[in-house]
Amino acid sequence: MITRVVVFMLWSFTAVTVTYGQDAPVSRLDAVQKSGKLRVCTPGDYTPFALQKGDAFEGLDVDLVSSAAKALGAEPVFVKSGWPTLMKDFIEKCDVAVGGISVTLDRQKTAYFSRAYMVNGKAPITRCENVGKYQTVADIDKPGVTVIENPGGSNERFARANFKAARIVIYADNTTIFDEILKGNADVMISESAETIVQQKLRPGLCAVNPDKPLQYGEMAWLLPRGDAAFKAWIDQWIHLAKANGEYDRIVGRWLR
Repeated sequence: MITRVVVFMLWSFTAVTVTYGQDAPVSRLDAVQKSGKLRVCTPGDYTPFALQKGDAFEGLDVDLVSSAAKALGAEPVFVKSGWPTLMKDFIEKCDVAVGGISVTLDRQKTAYFSRAYMVNGKAPITRCENVGKYQTVADIDKPGVTVIENPGGSNERFARANFKAARIVIYADNTTIFDEILKGNADVMISESAETIVQQKLRPGLCAVNPDKPLQYGEMAWLLPRGDAAFKAWIDQWIHLAKANGEYDRIVGRWLR
């Protein structure tokens, strides 16, 4: 009986030793610090969050993630993506994805999100003379109304989920899509309220429709590798501290005035 107990104790000790002796999975946090590079996927076509200009990128998210990279002792390396392929590109090529990414349950199935850094719901933008016509989803979802959206993102998903009578046009160039409304090729676009505010300043003749009372609640966050709790904890803490020490407000203030 004693022999069996001793054997069992030895087996248990060996099992515990093997378990704890196994190498823990390497976190992206360690890999980024070791390489000195933070690979950042972004579509780079979404003012004010991330916009590609030549070989460079600029915007609110670009400044934020560059500051986070600096805190890690790393250099941000931006990888151009597209909205339809963003998740695939992120998983295969990057450590983080940024650029005005809406938090969705569908994306959450494949990747982690950082803590949300901005509340930013869906709002219409249209020619100023039509603001009164497109106040609600029901106002927009009518025969004869053309809704224009960029492909592959949450804007297109919102339009397809909510507009059954209106005509939906998908336009690939997110940097010139708002000009299509000014030209009369579309009546309205649904986008994040922050972008509608910026675009009405950039393009006289366009007006955001109730951006302070969006059609749908939304949050913006960064995509992070699924299962990497250490990396997510560090990014979340960085965002928290950036908001607490005023760095976040200074960066946002440069892009959202």
